[in-house]
Amino acid sequence: MTNSTNSPTTSTEGLLTAAAPTVSSVSPTSGSLAGGTSVTVSGTGFASTTMVRFGATAAPSFTVNSDTQIIATTPAGTGTVQVTVTTPGGTSSQFVTYTYTATSGPTLTAVNPTSGPTTGGTAVTLTGAGLSGATAVRFGPTAATSFTVNSDTQITAVAPAGSGTVQVTVTTPGGTSNGVAYTYTATPAPVLSSVNPTSGPTTGGTAVTLTGAGLSGATAVRFGPTAATSFTVNSDTQITAVAPAGSGTVQVTVTTPGGTSNGVAYTYTATPAPVLSSINPTSGPTIGGTAVTLTGAGLTSATAVRFGTTEAVSFTVVSPTQITAVAPAGTGTVPVTVTTPGGTSNGIVYNYVTAPIISGVTPNQGPLSGGTSVTVTGTGLSGATAVTFGTVAAASFTVVSPTQITAVTPPGVAGPVNVTVTTPGGTSAPGTTYFYLNAPALTGVAPISGPVSGGDTVTLTGSNLTSATAVHFGATAASAFTPVSDTQLTALAPPGAAGPVQITVTTAGGTSNPVSYTYLAAPTLIALSPNQGPLSGGNAVTLTGTSLTATTAVLFGSVPVAFTVISDSQLTAVAPPGAAGQVNVSVITPGGTSPALIYTRIPPPGI
Repeated sequence: MTNSTNSPTTSTEGLLTAAAPTVSSVSPTSGSLAGGTSVTVSGTGFASTTMVRFGATAAPSFTVNSDTQIIATTPAGTGTVQVTVTTPGGTSSQFVTYTYTATSGPTLTAVNPTSGPTTGGTAVTLTGAGLSGATAVRFGPTAATSFTVNSDTQITAVAPAGSGTVQVTVTTPGGTSNGVAYTYTATPAPVLSSVNPTSGPTTGGTAVTLTGAGLSGATAVRFGPTAATSFTVNSDTQITAVAPAGSGTVQVTVTTPGGTSNGVAYTYTATPAPVLSSINPTSGPTIGGTAVTLTGAGLTSATAVRFGTTEAVSFTVVSPTQITAVAPAGTGTVPVTVTTPGGTSNGIVYNYVTAPIISGVTPNQGPLSGGTSVTVTGTGLSGATAVTFGTVAAASFTVVSPTQITAVTPPGVAGPVNVTVTTPGGTSAPGTTYFYLNAPALTGVAPISGPVSGGDTVTLTGSNLTSATAVHFGATAASAFTPVSDTQLTALAPPGAAGPVQITVTTAGGTSNPVSYTYLAAPTLIALSPNQGPLSGGNAVTLTGTSLTATTAVLFGSVPVAFTVISDSQLTAVAPPGAAGQVNVSVITPGGTSPALIYTRIPPPGI
């Protein structure tokens, strides 16, 4: 409860004494035996109230609104009782009564809206029970401007002028309801300047744009007395509402917590509204400018084409069943509608899409002949209509998802090109590069042969070798390889079978011409003839064996000697001088070193 320390005073024998309060009226004057009714007590001297009684029973709660008004909750009781107010100055003596009635009183659960302007005029819906037969609706102590009992659970009332927060109550023969708070605000009422379109069919359904000021927080839009089917507050200056069914010319109004706006005329016509059946294309870039064809019926007298709430840049009525329009800038998914004097059509979905963005191409290089399958990644790739490499369209492409496209490269010339993707949202910005590469070419190999066991380091010379991805000896991949420059790489020969093979180098630009490399079996020695000789050497020795053609050295022990290859199975060598005794003779070829045979140096006979 609220108490005040200030009150009127009178003088008695030099002392200041507060005057007793006076009660002039209570509202409502009756209520339920169970109590709980919110009663407005009017009078004077209430500022320092300490108690409110209904008969001999104190009110369970009360609020001092001012020196002249108290809101008190009735206790349980019976019959007719006197309502009194007590302050430090005394207790009121006026005989103002309140009657407890046996009939069940009304109850309120909600009011909507819960606030409105101090000038009144807000249409408020009261919800509760036992509202049939209502005889009064009050906003604090003030009667509603008017009210209508819609049902036993609902009343519509027009708020009177007021201020602050007051309790709304309903009075029936059964008593007065509990109070539900309603707040008067200083917010100005909304103002309407126009509605567009200004007419529509009697069946309703027309999307109408309301323009004005103070529209934020709108709680109702009405076409005459009928609420809009639905409405959306776009901004403080714009609302989009769907007209309900109606007839004739009605006033469109908007209600906010600040009140109800002025009315703007809207006319219901008997002309049927247009109907849209399709739109082509169904999407376009956010910057607008897309030429769109609308197909439907009743389009002849079109006065507007809208993409969402935005009017088309321009439109042309081609026939009663077709309109071409240029899409304005926009975002997201919007309904496209056509308005004629008969109303506004149903909406057909149009999607604003952003231009695609490419973040990568894998692989990012390939041969001049094209035919490489590449994966283009990015965003906004759905609905792609073209993929280009430079200025040349991809041989083919497939949209895998909004973030991925697979494309087959067209033929091209050596060098980098920009990869772009085009969708209804536009074309991606340049900057993602694909490289067309010349195929590698080989001009030489050194050495030209090596052992069947592999392991030789082979140097390949040629061109376009830097980006090598594979080196093959015949069908076998090199054990390892290293590009040294664009004209040279080294490769580790893998094991192979005796005989020639073709070495090739593969890059993203293709596979090179082949160069020959020969795998050689290790040499063997079967016999030496003669297998002995003088200490002075100089004698010719014939070596017989296998795989001798490519001999690079003949060793007597560790000493290399002159030799002549006769055939793959025979060569002659000149024995070097040496100490008496045995020495190992072996043959070396690129295929390896032969097992040794024994050659013996014999000293001359003694005398």
